[in-house]
Amino acid sequence: MEFNELIRERFSCRSLSDRDIPHEALDRIFEAARLAPTAVNKQPFKIWAVESPEARTKLAETTSYTFGAGVFLVVGGKNEDAWVRQYDGRNFADVDAAIVATHIMLAIHNEGLRSTWVGHFDAPKLKETFPQMADYDLIAIFPIGYPTEKGIPSPRHPQRKAAVEIVEVL
Repeated sequence: MEFNELIRERFSCRSLSDRDIPHEALDRIFEAARLAPTAVNKQPFKIWAVESPEARTKLAETTSYTFGAGVFLVVGGKNEDAWVRQYDGRNFADVDAAIVATHIMLAIHNEGLRSTWVGHFDAPKLKETFPQMADYDLIAIFPIGYPTEKGIPSPRHPQRKAAVEIVEVL
């Protein structure tokens, strides 16, 4: 799909089927994440694929925003591994993880799958439940699946500010 078409068509889908997702599609999504740019190419992120029924049940105890999905990707950034801007000490782990998450979000849509960026979750409980996430700043959960008939864009989706409202030429 042409990139501008992809970004115009992508929307937050909140009604998903738990139908099996081909491993090849997940591999392409992971490759998009792997190729995402990060500050000084430090790659201070991790992705956890939550697939087993037991793991999905545990994840659902940390958020009610699962939308019927059968697979979830959790994205986190690790401060200790990130580039830090010398002028003000700004750590870029969260920025890098967000860039990776955006690549994931677009790659999901490109595969004919749907998702939404879930930020409403109990991160401390998720880290306690999955100790391998403990050292990371968890920024997103992506429930992934095929859209159901109810999986349509929100009425707010097409509402966008005009370019003159968001761009200032200096």
